[in-house]
Amino acid sequence: MGNLADEYGTDVEFYVKPLTTTIHADTPTGAPAALHDLLDQLGLQRHEYPAGAPLYIWHTVPEQLDAHEQRCLATRAIPVLRLAGYKVDCTPEVFDEATFRQAAHEVRARTAHPSVQNPAPAPSSSRPAPARRTP
Repeated sequence: MGNLADEYGTDVEFYVKPLTTTIHADTPTGAPAALHDLLDQLGLQRHEYPAGAPLYIWHTVPEQLDAHEQRCLATRAIPVLRLAGYKVDCTPEVFDEATFRQAAHEVRARTAHPSVQNPAPAPSSSRPAPARRTP
C-alpha cells in the first residue's frame, strides 16, 4: 500500500493499516511542516523514514490507547484539521460519529468566542493608543 493522501488527493487520510490495528494518518509527499506540527499537537505520533533526512513522514495514533480512545483521538482531529483548511478523509472503521459531533461543536464554540479562550493581552503602558484614520 502506498501513500493514501497522495493517491486520493487529500491532506490527511485516516485509516487502519491492513493486517494491523494501527490507525495511520497519511499526509501527501512534501506536506508542509505546519501540517505535521498540527498532527503532533493533536496527539498523533510522528514517524520518519529514513531518520534524520526523511523522505516519508506519517503519523499514527498512540498504540497504548485502547481501541475506542484511538478512534476518538483520530476523529477529534478532523474538525481541527478542516478548520485549518486541510482536506481530510477518514475510513468508517476509524470514524466515531458522536466524538466528531462533540469535537465539531467545541471547535465552533472556540472560533465563535475566541476572546473566551484567548483573552487580549493587557496594554503595556498607560498611554492610550493613537486613533487610526480610515480613508
